[in-house]
Amino acid sequence: MVVEDNNDAADMLVAVLSVLGHEVQVAYDGPSALERARTFLPEVVICDLGLPGMDGFAVARAMRAEAPLKSTYLVALSGYARPEDVQRSADAGFDQHVAKPANLENLSRLLSERPCRPATAAASPTH
Repeated sequence: MVVEDNNDAADMLVAVLSVLGHEVQVAYDGPSALERARTFLPEVVICDLGLPGMDGFAVARAMRAEAPLKSTYLVALSGYARPEDVQRSADAGFDQHVAKPANLENLSRLLSERPCRPATAAASPTH
């Protein structure tokens, strides 16, 4: 799942991930990301931090608080890349922090190296 308020950037990332064989959904703000994640149950969420309605930090904390989403692999994707930003994203529950612009090789590596969540937590193999 991609969560990004820049529609063009979000749609491009969705297209690239889809070409790589991932089933991807998109949300353009924090509240709709949570709503969509509750039904889609993504294995991975690539989430911008500066979102309208609810920032990425709040999205991560909310996902970590919900049992079906607790083990989702969360990747912060942000222009905020100072050490304190990386620490803040880790404190919010993100597993990784990637600076914008995203490097496709780095994202592909993160997706391939992500830990698999238990089979009981997912209804279907989605990304």
